[in-house]
Amino acid sequence: MLKLNRRNLFWGLLLALLINVGTMAADVGRQPQPLQIDAQAIDAHLNQWLQARQVPGAALAIVERGEVRLLRSYGLANVEHQVPVRPETVFQSGSVGKQMTAMAVMLLVQDGKLKLDDKLARHLPQAPASWRNMTVRHLLTHTAGLPADWPEKFDYRRDYSEQELARYIMGMPLQAKPGERWQYSNPGYVLLGVLVSKLAGQFYGDFLQRRVFKPLGMATARVISERDIVPHRAAGYQLIDGRLKNQDWVSPTLNTTADGSLYVGLQDMIKWDASLRNATLLAPEHLAELWQPVRLNSGKRHPYGLGWELGLRSGREWLYHDGAWQGFESYAARYRDGGLSLVLLLNRSDAGVVELADGLLKLLEPATTP
Repeated sequence: MLKLNRRNLFWGLLLALLINVGTMAADVGRQPQPLQIDAQAIDAHLNQWLQARQVPGAALAIVERGEVRLLRSYGLANVEHQVPVRPETVFQSGSVGKQMTAMAVMLLVQDGKLKLDDKLARHLPQAPASWRNMTVRHLLTHTAGLPADWPEKFDYRRDYSEQELARYIMGMPLQAKPGERWQYSNPGYVLLGVLVSKLAGQFYGDFLQRRVFKPLGMATARVISERDIVPHRAAGYQLIDGRLKNQDWVSPTLNTTADGSLYVGLQDMIKWDASLRNATLLAPEHLAELWQPVRLNSGKRHPYGLGWELGLRSGREWLYHDGAWQGFESYAARYRDGGLSLVLLLNRSDAGVVELADGLLKLLEPATTP
């Protein structure tokens, strides 16, 4: 009887081993294959696209599982002085900077200074009574019911203090009850910057520098300042009646708000991507919060997390955001599993950066279905 049990045990262990090996082989087969990058095809596609759209310059980074596979710069950073774009050229982030604002809020959550579901009035008691159910999460996920942008009468050439901006936003009529529907809102993220400044005890841009940019080695990332000397700064452009023009001027304070007023370069974004892959700044459970689709009051989910848009590419989670501000466009995206990351920086507004990114992704992953 003892021999029979041993024999059964042997065959049982062997069968389990074979099943495990087969499962491992199947998992390996399902793993994405390394990218086959045709640098010449990418250069040709991008140069043709930039010429057709009259975009002065661009910078591109492709990262695969932490390895920089392609780093490219195209065209001019400054048309007037004929300065070429280089890998160290600094662009404006546009709304890609909302990723960093969300990180600042989550660092405060990790520090125990607030919770995502705190009522906003708990931290900003000047909030109107109609905002009594609005939470920090509502602002981060664009479900607070705030307008998409500033009204037509808003003066972009006036300097505002954070307190003045907060009062202005709080005077905006809500377009929906908090949590009722998703509507992208730049003023909501401006208000998040005010919140970070209050809870951190310092300007939100300084908080980002101290807690995000400096620890990660993002040497050129910073809040916009047209007065400071910023090495390798690109100029931003607009296309008006088919002719290239310099970006519109806005007041200095409106170029420091938390809806995306940052300078970034390719190396900054590569280090930012590495920090997300390695959970450098946030504990994994807090990092995961960034990429959870928001749940509306109805119970339905919307594919937006905390400063990130959420999608799928052949069943894999694709995390991304684009941005546009002051003659610049940007795009930063990555697979949640860290397989591929893509960064695009352009110095012309309304150029169609998402369309360009889609074209590059088709070259990189022709069999992938978005």
